[in-house]
Amino acid sequence: MITKVTHYVHARHAERLRARLGPVGVFCVPLITASAADACAAARRLEELGYGALWIGESPSTKEVFAHAAALLAATERLVVASGIANVWMREPAAMVAGAATLSDAYQDRFLLGVGASHQGSIEQLGRTPRGPLTVMREYLDGMDGAPYAGPLPDDGVPRVLAALRPRMVDLARERAAGAHPYFVPVEHTARTRAALGPDRLLAPEQAFILDADPAAARERAREHVHAHITRASYAASMRSLGFTDEDLADGGSDRLVDATVAFSDVDAVAARVQAHLDAGADHVVVQALTPDLDVALEQLATIRAALPRAAATRPTG
Repeated sequence: MITKVTHYVHARHAERLRARLGPVGVFCVPLITASAADACAAARRLEELGYGALWIGESPSTKEVFAHAAALLAATERLVVASGIANVWMREPAAMVAGAATLSDAYQDRFLLGVGASHQGSIEQLGRTPRGPLTVMREYLDGMDGAPYAGPLPDDGVPRVLAALRPRMVDLARERAAGAHPYFVPVEHTARTRAALGPDRLLAPEQAFILDADPAAARERAREHVHAHITRASYAASMRSLGFTDEDLADGGSDRLVDATVAFSDVDAVAARVQAHLDAGADHVVVQALTPDLDVALEQLATIRAALPRAAATRPTG
């Protein structure tokens, strides 16, 4: 089984992940609708570009995350594939354990399990009744830790990180996982989360970006992305906890909110935002090109790569 691991085991997981992932990875939405052939080719291209990890999500109407990860892992040699996230409402804890353990055994340290409690819309799409995410996640981790699994596993189990936005979920990530993978967060969230996690947990925030020579046009495109997220209660609450007001959350998001959550205009702006997350305590920043076109996303990810750090991320340890 994925055993009830101790603080020290979680810390060892985080240390290994930090070295394996490197400072920058990729989240790529177009992979959700791409053919397997195109998705695998994209993964190989990202590996060639030197990105440390490819994070993939799932929803009730898209590719199943473990099957998708298996295809991408088989198509690459070094790239880490991480679930960002595997939805706890889509499978029982024992199935989550079996899927993660199977990939961990087959690909050793190249699969990272990220789990999360999803959002109300996705939960209702599955015909389930939403409950408090913190309670759901705590109970689910208990189920995972008690699930039987007869196959081979690393001695200290499969590393996992939690999707964590609000302080109590971050606390749970510190207690019950190797770290946190926050999505749709400004740099201020990274600083706050590092302080709460302490120095020995992995922190891997997502950072969206748009390359556009026209800053005004880029901001309006960014606002579409922001609007889609702040209509979800969890993201809105996260932003309020960081000092954003109801006015910031109105009309698709204020300029202040848009600018804080999406890096846009040119390569230098994207690189500066990634570095700001690293300086604030991130170990690994997951960049996302905001485009539905896979070829465009790969082109933009290639364009920014030279400006992004390649050496291991450095951060305060106190």
